Amino acid sequence: MSKRVNKINVTELDFSSVWSYAASPESTDHIKIAPRYEHFINGEFVRPTSGKYFKTINPTSEAALSELAQGNDKDVDKAVKAARKAYTEVWSKMSGAERGKYLYRIARMIQERSREFAVIESMDGGKPIRESRDIDIPLVAAHFFYYAGWADKLEFAFPGKSVAPIGVCGQIIPWNFPLLMAAWKLAPALACGNTVVLKPAETTSLTAMKLAEVIRDCGLPPGVVNIVTGDGVAGAAIVNHPDVDKIAFTGSTDVGKIIQRATAGTDKRLTLELGGKAAHIIFDDAPLDQAVEGIINGIFFNQGHVCCAGSRLFIQESVHDKVIRKLKDRMNTLVVGDPLDKNTDVGAINSAEQLGKINHYLKLGVKEGAEIWQSSCAIPRKGYFCKPTLFLKASQSHRIVQEEIFGPVLAVQSFRTIEEVIEKANNTPFGLSAGVWTDKGSRIFNLTTKLRAGVVWANTYNKFDPTSPFGGYKESGFGREGGLHGLSAYLKF
Repeated sequence: MSKRVNKINVTELDFSSVWSYAASPESTDHIKIAPRYEHFINGEFVRPTSGKYFKTINPTSEAALSELAQGNDKDVDKAVKAARKAYTEVWSKMSGAERGKYLYRIARMIQERSREFAVIESMDGGKPIRESRDIDIPLVAAHFFYYAGWADKLEFAFPGKSVAPIGVCGQIIPWNFPLLMAAWKLAPALACGNTVVLKPAETTSLTAMKLAEVIRDCGLPPGVVNIVTGDGVAGAAIVNHPDVDKIAFTGSTDVGKIIQRATAGTDKRLTLELGGKAAHIIFDDAPLDQAVEGIINGIFFNQGHVCCAGSRLFIQESVHDKVIRKLKDRMNTLVVGDPLDKNTDVGAINSAEQLGKINHYLKLGVKEGAEIWQSSCAIPRKGYFCKPTLFLKASQSHRIVQEEIFGPVLAVQSFRTIEEVIEKANNTPFGLSAGVWTDKGSRIFNLTTKLRAGVVWANTYNKFDPTSPFGGYKESGFGREGGLHGLSAYLKF
């Protein structure tokens, strides 16, 4: 007696119909967002000289969360003067051990308010609460702890060298990791004895203002850290101010080039961490399931809102079809929706402007001849959302391969030899990061010497640590943040 077996092609299943999760929203009862935030200058919250404010929008609901002060050159001048006074009279004269105590205090206060910071980060920026809660905020505290430990050991960090702080530092940060980018810049600058004027991105300034509350409450001397909110006008005023000794910028390559031209011929120090078009490289001997999960983590869990997001995928021909099948199956399980829901894998795009840019590239990719595939997930009708997207049969000449999209979009190519994939991976204007998936250690070490990328992850992706430097080559910028390299960027030798 024969038994009939019905065969099911699992690649054609709509996984959204197989199971669904009950909503698991993170509570917002414990947070407080003021209806309006002023600049933080000289230890106090002060009104903007223009009297103007702008709204910060929740990308999930499209509702205004708060109003922020619109900064201009007069506000920046006040902040720089406060920073210079604090540097000259207090901070640069304080012992490293005393500076370290303040950094430790900031780190502990961030830990105590971590749940509040995580929720506000997700509400203001659109990233899933799991990422804000489990990655961003713990790393923020870790950076302050790490550099607090170096504050009184600078002579051991750079033996045989006489070191001194640079002075007043202007720091401009992006919207994709608002609080973490602030910590990356503030912690080493303060540990070395510098004072700071910080400008957060206009669309994600709320956690910076909450950090200002921590700085005020921890007793940090007035003027050591000043925060001016606003758009590019405030950023340009910081860059062009004659009494700023160093500029540290994280953001787009186009703006980075403007800053580099503006500081050329001046005495200002400059470090730039700019755009990226990172390559994932999967060889035929790689742990394929692990590699697929790394790709999902590298481009989709963060909505592609990471300058080092693995937005290009190179697969060795012999396993190409198998990897694509596994990748599509995994993408179909992703939950796109409310960032505060703990089930959400892919949150909201940060702004309507950024979503418009992503949609432009989706149309461009199709027009150029690439084959588009999107997950079968449903997306909310309200808010700024984009389905996780693959572009198959992409080529090196396609703009979706060469240009930074900053969204959950992955361009896929195949390769045969290691020489071919090295040439393809390096054939972009960027050089920030890359990921290699293989079972051979020798192949990993060979690639790390050949790939023009500041960071190369091996059989993992998007792993960060305060002790490890991060930065790029070519149009991805210059200078490093993190580790001893992050200290050296804020010292004179």
